[in-house]
Amino acid sequence: MNHVVTLQDAITAFADFIEPTDAELDAIEREMPVILADVDLLDAHIVTLDRTPSELDVRRIRRARRRALAARVALVNRASGVSLSGGAA
Repeated sequence: MNHVVTLQDAITAFADFIEPTDAELDAIEREMPVILADVDLLDAHIVTLDRTPSELDVRRIRRARRRALAARVALVNRASGVSLSGGAA
């Protein structure tokens, strides 16, 4: 007869190493605007999967794409410490 053994002891033995570090949590917090903007973009695309996109759907996708790109640019600018004033280069 084979005994079924759970892996609970093996998993909980490394429970301290499974949790994210403070640095990883900080990185997630910094990237949260990008994550949320990407979720909004995916939501806009999901709405149009089973139908032809209307003009309103197209505008919603376009706005969501712009927000996602703006969030990525803001993240990159914060990471590099560069602040653009909006003037000509």
